[in-house]
Amino acid sequence: MHTAIVLVKTDVARIREVAETIAALDGVSEVYSITGKYDLIAMIRVHRHEEFNDVIPGRLNKVPGILETETHIAFETYSKHDLEAAFSLGLPDAD
Repeated sequence: MHTAIVLVKTDVARIREVAETIAALDGVSEVYSITGKYDLIAMIRVHRHEEFNDVIPGRLNKVPGILETETHIAFETYSKHDLEAAFSLGLPDAD
């Protein structure tokens, strides 16, 4: 699995609309509203690196209301959540 983090600046009056539209796109796993220079962060997860082209410039960047994006490609994942999912056997927690 390949991951990209896309920082999104939107028209302030359309943040919710843009976030919901981005979240509905294939390849987008999560969208967060944030503080700072950008308004949203979109987490993109694809099976093949080449799929980023379809998701990011192909669909995400064309969403009406987006003013600017900045994309970061992840090299490795260190998240406990992602590691647990990758190694999960589907067994219930022992807790």
